[in-house]
Amino acid sequence: MNRQQEFVLRTIEERDVRFVRLWFTDVVGQLKSVALAPAEVEGAFEEGLGFDGSSVEGLARIFESDLLAQPDPATFQILPWRGDEEQTSRMFCDILTPDGQPSAADPRNVLKRQLAKAADMGFTCYTHPEIEFYLLKSDELGEDGQPVPVDQAGYFDHVPGGVAQDFRRTAVSMLEAVGISVEFSHHEAGPGQNEIDLRYADALQTADNIMTFRTVVKEVALMTNCYASFMPKPFSHHPGSGMHTHFSLFEGDSNAFFQAGAEFQLSTTARQFMAGILRHAPEFTAVTNQFVNSYKRLWGGGEAPSYLSWGHNNRSALLRVPLYKPNKGQSARIEYRGIDSAANPYLAYAVLLGAGLKGIEEGYELPPGAEDDIESLSAAERRAMGHDPLPASLHDAVRVMEESELVADILGEQVFENFLRNKRADWNEYRQQVTRFELQKNLGIL
Repeated sequence: MNRQQEFVLRTIEERDVRFVRLWFTDVVGQLKSVALAPAEVEGAFEEGLGFDGSSVEGLARIFESDLLAQPDPATFQILPWRGDEEQTSRMFCDILTPDGQPSAADPRNVLKRQLAKAADMGFTCYTHPEIEFYLLKSDELGEDGQPVPVDQAGYFDHVPGGVAQDFRRTAVSMLEAVGISVEFSHHEAGPGQNEIDLRYADALQTADNIMTFRTVVKEVALMTNCYASFMPKPFSHHPGSGMHTHFSLFEGDSNAFFQAGAEFQLSTTARQFMAGILRHAPEFTAVTNQFVNSYKRLWGGGEAPSYLSWGHNNRSALLRVPLYKPNKGQSARIEYRGIDSAANPYLAYAVLLGAGLKGIEEGYELPPGAEDDIESLSAAERRAMGHDPLPASLHDAVRVMEESELVADILGEQVFENFLRNKRADWNEYRQQVTRFELQKNLGIL
C-alpha cells in the first residue's frame, strides 16, 4: 500500500467518513457512482470493486460484463455539501478488466493513453476550461414553452442581491472546498447564464475537476431552489453554453508553445499542434459536440465558431491565440472555442490532444490566420480563404467521424464503436420527432 492510500484510510478514520463514493463515467460522460463502506476501501485499493459493466453505457459487451472499479487515491475529497455529520467522500476510479488490465472502454483511460503518448514525446499537457451554464428557476418550462431564467442580466452585469451572484459565491466556495481552484466567475451574456473558469491543471486533473464541477453546480443550484443546465443551447435567441479550453504543452519547466520573436510568440510546436486540431476538427466534432442540441449552438448564431480558422485575439475563430501577457513566455497557449459544456471531458480532451500531437508528429503546416469576423464573410470569401465549415448536424458529424482513422485510433475500437452507436441512436430518435416549429410553420397551410 502506498502513502497516498494510507493517507486516504487515515483521513476516513479521523474524519469519521461514513460513505465513500466511487465515481466514473460512461461513454457519453454521465457520472456514475457507487457508495462504499469505509471498511471496504482498503480492499478496493488492492483488488478493485466488481460490477456489471454491461449495464453501463459503452463500458462492456454482455459477454465480457465483469469489470472492476479501482479508486484513484489522489482524487480523494470530502464532499462538503453532504454536511459535517455522516460525512461523505469521493474518489474517481480507473476501470479494469478482471485480470487487472486497464479497460479499453474507460473514458478516463482513453485520456490517460493520450497523455502517455504526449509524455513519450516529451510533453506535459495543461488545460484551463471556461465553463458556461444556465441558471434556471426550475427544470419546468414556462407558459411560453421556454425555460425560465433566474434573471435578465447580461455579460459581466452586477446584480445587487441577485440570485446568480449569491449562487456563484456559494459554488466557488464549494469548489475550493473540494480542492478545485477557481480563477474567476461572472454573469455571461444570456439571461441566467453564468461562467466559472478553473485554473490551469494537467489535462487528467482538469477532466476530473469538470465532472466534479458539474456535480457541485447542480447541488448548489438545488440548495438555492434553482436548476442548473449544461445544455448547449436551451434558448433559441440567446447564446449557447460553451467550454472554451486553453491548451499548452510543456517540456519540463519550459512552455513548448513559446518562442520569443516569432509571430504571436508561437513556436513551431504550437503551430503544428494548432494545424493538427484544425485539420482533424471535423472528424472529432461529434465528440466535442455530442448532442443534437450542440449544433444549435454551433449554427444558431452568437459567438460559437463554426468554421475551420484560427486567429490572434479573434473571437470568431475556432482556435484563438490569446496574448494577455505578451512578455510572459510561460503563459503562451491556444484556446479551442468549439467544445460545448455538455461534452465528455475525458474523450473531448483526448481527441483534441491526439489531433494536436498528430500535427506535431507529421509536421503539419498551419494555414494563414484570420483577421476578419469570419461570420460576416460571404460563403465565397470563406471558401477562398479555406474556412471550411464544421459539420452542420450530429448526423453529419457522425458520418465524418465514422471515416476517421485518427479518432478511431485515439478512442480505441470499443469506445469508438460504442460512442457512434449511442450517437446514431440519438439522431434516429430525434429525426422521428415532429417539432413545435413544424406544427406552427406548416399545420395551418399544408
